[in-house]
Amino acid sequence: METPTPRALGFRMPAEWEPHEGTWLSWPRREGISFPGRYDAVPALWRAMVTTLATGEHVYVNVGDEAQEAEVRAVLFGHEAVARTALDASAATSLATTVRGDRVSLHDRVSLHRIPTDEPWCRDHGPTFLVRDGELTLIDWRYNAWGGKYPPYDRDDAVPSRIAELLGVRAFHPGIVLEGGAIDVNGRGTVLTTESCLLNPNRNPSLGRAEIEAYLREYLNAPHVVWLGAGIAGDDTDGHVDDLTRFVAPRTVVTAVEADPADVNYGPLRENLHRLRAAHDQDGRSLEVVELPMPGAVEWEGQRLPASYANFYVGNEAVLVPTFAHDNDAVALDVLRRCFPGRRAVGIDATALVWGLGAFHCATQQQPLAVHT
Repeated sequence: METPTPRALGFRMPAEWEPHEGTWLSWPRREGISFPGRYDAVPALWRAMVTTLATGEHVYVNVGDEAQEAEVRAVLFGHEAVARTALDASAATSLATTVRGDRVSLHDRVSLHRIPTDEPWCRDHGPTFLVRDGELTLIDWRYNAWGGKYPPYDRDDAVPSRIAELLGVRAFHPGIVLEGGAIDVNGRGTVLTTESCLLNPNRNPSLGRAEIEAYLREYLNAPHVVWLGAGIAGDDTDGHVDDLTRFVAPRTVVTAVEADPADVNYGPLRENLHRLRAAHDQDGRSLEVVELPMPGAVEWEGQRLPASYANFYVGNEAVLVPTFAHDNDAVALDVLRRCFPGRRAVGIDATALVWGLGAFHCATQQQPLAVHT
């Protein structure tokens, strides 16, 4: 390990609900592999994310080159050139919001950066941001496209170092493979993760549980790890925790549960629920566990997709919640509204997005405010 580590220097990874400076996204490429045959439905989803989040924070968008930048500008700012879909209009509650008495347009809240990527999943290829009093830094984990599944991934692997250079901040380089969707923290010293992902030999074959826990302790300042088991069907990440269980408060988690015993997700999610009910936080206190339903089997062309309401993203003012035209959409939105009473829970149909095997949390990465808490 690098010495001194972030923990030794007093840095920590804040919880997602703590104040953001902004949110990072990587714009998808038409020639990418994430959305075969369905790319045309995707730009409206990215615009929905940007416009919803921009009411409460800055949004940073990675683009690959001049041509993609022009395309993104047309989608985001060319209101007459790009038709608004019903999805887009419902999510974009305000393209001009009042902040400190001034009118702020979308142009003022969104910036594009020439940081090329292979695929659009910024949660996994982006940096993990850390803070200490008044200072921001980041972790540049190694990235290998979920165990080498989708080469090439060299541009994705370079994203954190490019962002560090752009922001002028220090980057820590642990030297191990880890994706942002594989971890979730309460900002107080506890991290959630899964055995099926972090102990998978396609990431760090020479590291066991104790070694992984040491990296999480020293780089996230999270000395307590809650290990869950397996992920959901269709998840090509080998079981990212952001499809399963999420912290919504320092001692409270929401966790996905499947009501149908015949569904393939029923057993693994019950096992994870059992583990959570026996788990505790960094201070030895039991966790409060809130159940979040699943949207049933979401399929496309016979392929089971990793659809889960747990793949929500918590912005400063809004919570982006994936919906799937299922009766449980309303139930999930109600659960998350109660978990985040000071924010709007915005449901956006993510059926086209999950065809790319991800949803809103997978596509976003928060940059926290570097302030004293």
